[in-house]
Formats: sequence, C-alpha cells, structure tokens
Amino acid sequence: MVRNVTNLSRSGLSDWLIQRFSAVVLAAYTVFILVFLIASPELSYVQWHALFDHTAMKIFTLLAMLSLIGHAWVGLWTVATDYLKPMAIRFIFLAVVAITLFVYLIVTVTALWG
Repeated sequence: MVRNVTNLSRSGLSDWLIQRFSAVVLAAYTVFILVFLIASPELSYVQWHALFDHTAMKIFTLLAMLSLIGHAWVGLWTVATDYLKPMAIRFIFLAVVAITLFVYLIVTVTALWG
C-alpha cells in the first residue's frame, strides 16, 4: 500500500468514505436551501437572517462547510498526486489549497458565530 504524508486520511477507503459522506451532506444542504428559496418567493433579509440565526442552521451550515473542505481536499489531493509530478509544484499547489480551505473555514465560523 502506498502511503503519502500529505494525504488527509492515509488510505483509499477513508478517502472514499469522506468523499461519499461529504457528498451526501452537501446534497442535503443544497436541497434544503433550494426548497427554502422556492418556498419563500418573497424572501426578505429578515427571513434569511432568521434562518441563519437558528442554532440548527448554523450547525448544518458548518457541517456543510466541513464537508466541502473535506471533499475538496480529497479531490484536489488526488488530482495533484495524479497530474502534478514535480514535487515542488505539487507541494506549492497543496499548500495553496490548504491555506484557501482554512481561510474558508475561518470566514464561515466568523460569519456564523462572529
């Protein structure tokens, strides 16, 4: 078995599970938001604020963001290891991806609970 220290989960099975679980969470979040938007044809800022002010929605949004980060990391790590052969370029690419995903997480947490 090939192991790489830059891999998040250290095995193919874990990567597969992260991708599938995160995809289900992201699909559920997308469907929920779409249903909310369709059910609220005259959506106002007050309604939108009330939705995201609820603790369950904050947790669901944070779970969706964590799923997006996990999904993106596994997917981009796979692309980087498959197509970026020079080690330095791969390392820089993965560092940029990791920093970007970390910033997304900080912005999400700040927006939800800041």
